[in-house]
Amino acid sequence: MSSIHFPIYSLIILLAAAVAIPIMRKNFDGFMKTFIIAALVGAWLFSLGSLINVFNHGPHVYNFGSWTETIGVQLMIDEFSAIMAFVILTIAGLIVVYSIRDMEHEIPLQQFGSYYILVYILLFCMVGITYTNDLFNMYVFMEILSLTSCGIISIKRKKENFLASFRYLMLNTIGSLSVLLGIALLYMVTGHLNMGEVGKVIAEVWQSYPINILVSLGFMITGLSIKAALFPLHIWLPDAHSTAPTPSSALLSGLVVKVYIFCAAKILFRMIGQDIVIALDVPTYITYFAALSMIMGSIFAIGQKDIKRLLAYSSVAQIGYIFLGLGLATAQGFSAALFHIISHALMKTGLFLSAGAIIYNKGKRDIRELDGIGYEMPITMGVFTISVLGMIGIPGINGFMSKIYLSFAVLAADKPFFLFVILASSFLNAIYYLPIVIAAFLKESKERKNIMVLDAIPKSMIFPMVVIGVSCVIMGLFPQLVMNAIEQVAPTFLTLN
Repeated sequence: MSSIHFPIYSLIILLAAAVAIPIMRKNFDGFMKTFIIAALVGAWLFSLGSLINVFNHGPHVYNFGSWTETIGVQLMIDEFSAIMAFVILTIAGLIVVYSIRDMEHEIPLQQFGSYYILVYILLFCMVGITYTNDLFNMYVFMEILSLTSCGIISIKRKKENFLASFRYLMLNTIGSLSVLLGIALLYMVTGHLNMGEVGKVIAEVWQSYPINILVSLGFMITGLSIKAALFPLHIWLPDAHSTAPTPSSALLSGLVVKVYIFCAAKILFRMIGQDIVIALDVPTYITYFAALSMIMGSIFAIGQKDIKRLLAYSSVAQIGYIFLGLGLATAQGFSAALFHIISHALMKTGLFLSAGAIIYNKGKRDIRELDGIGYEMPITMGVFTISVLGMIGIPGINGFMSKIYLSFAVLAADKPFFLFVILASSFLNAIYYLPIVIAAFLKESKERKNIMVLDAIPKSMIFPMVVIGVSCVIMGLFPQLVMNAIEQVAPTFLTLN
C-alpha cells in the first residue's frame, strides 16, 4: 500500500461512509454507531499516515488519471494541507463520539442516519478543500459544504433553525458567487484554474494586469470572509451556531469556518504570491478588518445571555485573530495564524461541547441560571474553564501562546497598533467569559447546596471533552510540539512561487 495514496483513501472512506449509511440498517443500533465511529477512525489513520509521509519525504502532487494539471484534477499534499486534514479529522472524531448520545436530545431517532450522512459529506468536502490545488474543484467543494452545513443546522425541525439555515444559505450563496466571479476574472488573465499554473502566469504578467488581479482578489477574499464570518460579514453566524444542535455548532465554529480561511491563505500566498500581494497592498485591508472583527465580535458577545449565542459571537472575534496573522503577510504572522487555527479549534470545540453538556443535563442556556453549576458538573465546567482561560489568554493554556506568537509577529512587522488591539480584545474576552466561571464555582445555586458530585452525563460525552481540555493544556505548556513543525514549513508556503 503506497503512502502517496493515503489522502485519497481518507476521502474515499468518508464518501463511502456517507453512501453506505442510507443503504444499511434503518435502525440506529449499536452496529450503526460502531460503523460511524470506525469509518472516521479509518480516515483519521490515513490522514495521520499522510502527515508522517509528508514530513519525512516532502510535499507531492496527486494527479487523477493520466490528465495533466492544466485540465485535470490535482491535489497538493504539502505540510499545511496534511496538518489541516489531520486536525479536521481528529477534532471531528471527538465531536462525532460526543454526538452519539447528545443527538438523542436534539433530533428524533429516525433522523440519525440523515444527520450522519450530512456529517460525512461535510468532512469529505472539508478534507477535499484542504487538499485541492484547483480553483474549480475548490469552488465545487465549497458549494457542497455550504449545502451540508445548512442541513446540519436545519436537522432540528424548528422555526428558528429553518430561518437560521435559510439566512446561512442566502449569505453563503452571495459569498460563493463572489468567489466564482473572482475566479472568472483570474481565469481571464491567466487562462488556468490550477493554482500552480495560475501562480506561474501571474508572476510574469501581474504588472500588466494589476487592476484585474486586485479586483479578482477583492471578490474572492470578500466571498471567503462571508463564509468565515469576518466582521461585518458575520450576520449569518450567531443564529446558525446558536440554534444548531451542539455537535453541529462545534463542527461549524471549530472547523468549517477555518477551512475557508485556509482557502484564503492558499489563494493569497500559494497562488498569487507574497510579493505580489504586498505590492497590491492587500494585507492592509485584511489587517484592519481583522482588528475590527476582534473588537466588535467581543463587544456583541458581552450583551448575550444565551450561552451558545455568546460563543457564536466570540467566534467572530477569534476569526479576526487568524485573519490578522494572514494579513501581516510574513512567515511569522502566517505561523501564528495557523497555530491559532489549531488552538481555537480545540478551545471553541471544548466550549460548545461543554455548553451542550449543560443543556443536555440541566436544560439551561441562560448564563444567568448557571450559579453553582460547577458543583453539579465539575468535569464539564472544568473543561469549559480551561477553554475560557485560553480564550482570555491566561498562561499555561494554548490560547495564551497563540496571542504571544501573534503579538511577536505584529511587532516584528512593525505594526504595534495591533498589539493594543490584541490586548483590548483579550480584556473584552475576560468581561464576558469570567462571570460565567465565577458564577459556576463561587456562587450558591438556587436549587441545591454547593456539594460536589460527578457529572450525570454519558461517558461518551465526557471523554471527548476531557481529551480536548487536556490537549489545550499540553499545547499551552509545550507549544513547540506544534509550532516547530509550523515554523519549519511556513517560509516554503509563502515563497512557493
